[in-house]
Amino acid sequence: MNVVVIVTVAHHASDGELALTPVHGEALLTHTVRGLLGVPEIDLVLVAAPQRCASLFSEALRVFEQRGLPCRVVPGSLREAFATVEPDLARDTVVLLHDALRAFIPAETVRGVLNAVGDSPVVVPVLPMADTVKVTDSSLIVGTEDRTRLRTAQTPIGYTLEAFLAASPWDTTGAALVDGHPDAMRVTTEFELSLAEAIAAAPKNEETL
Repeated sequence: MNVVVIVTVAHHASDGELALTPVHGEALLTHTVRGLLGVPEIDLVLVAAPQRCASLFSEALRVFEQRGLPCRVVPGSLREAFATVEPDLARDTVVLLHDALRAFIPAETVRGVLNAVGDSPVVVPVLPMADTVKVTDSSLIVGTEDRTRLRTAQTPIGYTLEAFLAASPWDTTGAALVDGHPDAMRVTTEFELSLAEAIAAAPKNEETL
């Protein structure tokens, strides 16, 4: 089984710049890709870079290129990035789609997704919903959602090759679920950046790239 990860910032126009935010002396994107390259099961990390950020993305990841690690920046959309490798992929390839702003996904969560793809064509890591969710009508609360049925979705989303080719990006309807992790938060606010700094500064139990 081959595993290809596509890292993207496709959610919001500002995400490209957010991915370059310094965290513990390096761009957030650098931490994201380092974590993925540290998972031995992953064969290639493709980074789909907005055209305006492509050169800065390449600079942020130059350390991996210089070491000959399997990481490549492709200017354009995630589909354009995937097209650069699609002809060479085996039928049993697993495609992981990962949000560049989720920089600290633990390796065991990535492996959980990979292991589950064998039983389901699409797999999503999730966390239970902790907050009480209210239904509103304009300015009034009209009900309360049953949070026992609600989950917050994370990435990477795992696909069989066939499922990825057929899917709309980020559509996870009908996907199987595996346990996510609190460290896999999307880093977008000052508070989340402070948490990211703490995670990045924490001593690691294993050698990092």
